[in-house]
Amino acid sequence: MRRWLAVLTAATTSLVLVALLVPLALLVRTAAESGAAERASAEAESVAVAVGAGSGDAVDVETLRLTAERAAHPTTVFLGDGRVVGAPADRSAAVELASRGRSVTAAVPGGREILVAVQGAPGGTAVVRVFLGDGELDRGVTRVQAGLLALGLALVGLGVLVADRLARAVIRPVSALAGVSHRLAGGDLAARTVPGGPPEVHAVGLALNHLAERITGLLAEERENAADLSHRLRTPLTGLRLEAESLSDPEEAARIEARVDALERAVTAVITEARRRSRDRGECDAAAVVGDRVAFWSVLAEDQGRSVELELSPGPLPVAVAAGDLAACVDALLGNVFAHTDEGVSFGVRLAPAPGGAVLAVTDAGPGFGTAAPLERGESGAGSTGLGLDIARRTAESSGGALALAASPAGGASVTLFLAAPARPGA
Repeated sequence: MRRWLAVLTAATTSLVLVALLVPLALLVRTAAESGAAERASAEAESVAVAVGAGSGDAVDVETLRLTAERAAHPTTVFLGDGRVVGAPADRSAAVELASRGRSVTAAVPGGREILVAVQGAPGGTAVVRVFLGDGELDRGVTRVQAGLLALGLALVGLGVLVADRLARAVIRPVSALAGVSHRLAGGDLAARTVPGGPPEVHAVGLALNHLAERITGLLAEERENAADLSHRLRTPLTGLRLEAESLSDPEEAARIEARVDALERAVTAVITEARRRSRDRGECDAAAVVGDRVAFWSVLAEDQGRSVELELSPGPLPVAVAAGDLAACVDALLGNVFAHTDEGVSFGVRLAPAPGGAVLAVTDAGPGFGTAAPLERGESGAGSTGLGLDIARRTAESSGGALALAASPAGGASVTLFLAAPARPGA
């Protein structure tokens, strides 16, 4: 913006100065030529007086010669009897015209002739010629025009300097606003700006602070609502636990109680996560977490007659995802397999190291994705909430990785996540 304003100011100032200084420069040249012509005409008139002062029918030639030599410019007197006194000069057509009694000014190569006719001089009409060279006509013009050019450049530079100072006064608060907006986008909800600059920029600063306050309030309200909603689940969980304890089969009761405990831990994690002000990126051993969750789902897979193909790289395999988040991601992906494929459909889980992190792939032999946009949050082709793949995507992106969807070799769905490794100091 500073450069744009400087260029705009320089262009505008230049146009104004050209419109003013070019006519002024031409006027200076015209004034210099007119002044030189007036001075030469005055010299010619003084010599003409000497010519007309001749006594009787004779002209004092010696006096005329001395007068012509003392003149500041080359002066020639053409007498009526054909004699020439003073500086040598040709009898041009302009001299012939002046000899008829008409004073003229004529342009000749190298300068200008000032011709004054002296009627009634002894011997007939005489002509006084004063020659002005181009140097005399332009004397001082170049110096004045150079001064005008220097003045114009100085004014342009001053205008650019003033525009730059004004631009800095506007850009500084705007840059501060941009910095605060980037901090807010990065999750620093405490970022605020100090309004300053022109009234319009000051108003934008106040609006940005108000927006930040509003965002902070809405997020706090949303966290509390999510925590309250999750907390309400504890009551039915307590009832479910009591029902499990009343079962007559001890093994069945223990199995259901274990499931209730897992669900309660999940609800507790949701409440804790909802009340956290920001999501701090953690890290975990992906091999341990994935192995634990696959072992958990393998029990249900065995009940449904599903075969499980597990390719698990030996740990530790650190990734930049908290253990709870990665476990929720694996549960969401495997839950999709059980929810959207028939019993007996096989699936596979593969975890392998990769440059800069690890690759987690979950495949199945089911019908594939049920919607054209499976990553669209809330979109599902099987009547579910449509949040599973979005949870996996956000988990991968939170680590600095990504998620990719494709068809599995068996014709079903394939979900591949790249999980970035934790950043180490100095790496």
